[in-house]
Amino acid sequence: MDIQIVNKSNNPLPAYETELSAGMDLRAMLDEPVVLKPLERALIGTGLHIELPGGFDAQVRPRSGLAAKHGITVLNTPGTIDADYRGEIKVILVNLSNVAYTIQNGDRIAQMVISSHEKATLIRVNSLSETTRGEGGFGHTGTS
Repeated sequence: MDIQIVNKSNNPLPAYETELSAGMDLRAMLDEPVVLKPLERALIGTGLHIELPGGFDAQVRPRSGLAAKHGITVLNTPGTIDADYRGEIKVILVNLSNVAYTIQNGDRIAQMVISSHEKATLIRVNSLSETTRGEGGFGHTGTS
């Protein structure tokens, strides 16, 4: 699939780092470093604008290394970029650690996964079919 992209940053285009990677890394576009204090969040620009075909969206997800090593994650994960959005891709990062973390221009801060989706038609009814699970949710099956 070809996706048109405008890159207003001086960073390389997102790319798959390995042959079977699902996501492409997004890099921070910053004029100066941003220091995220513990429990602080910031909206970080990437300088990227994309044009997705209908039936597709881009999902912005955390990078596992940043989350595991530094407690830095994407606050609204996954962030959704709709096919009709033409603005800059931005990432809401949050620092869930107990130490400050500095984001530099060009740092890989998130990953973007391109996904297909279906349009659904909702049909109002008065009841739904029965299942074994029923209304069980939020851990009703336990942890072991």
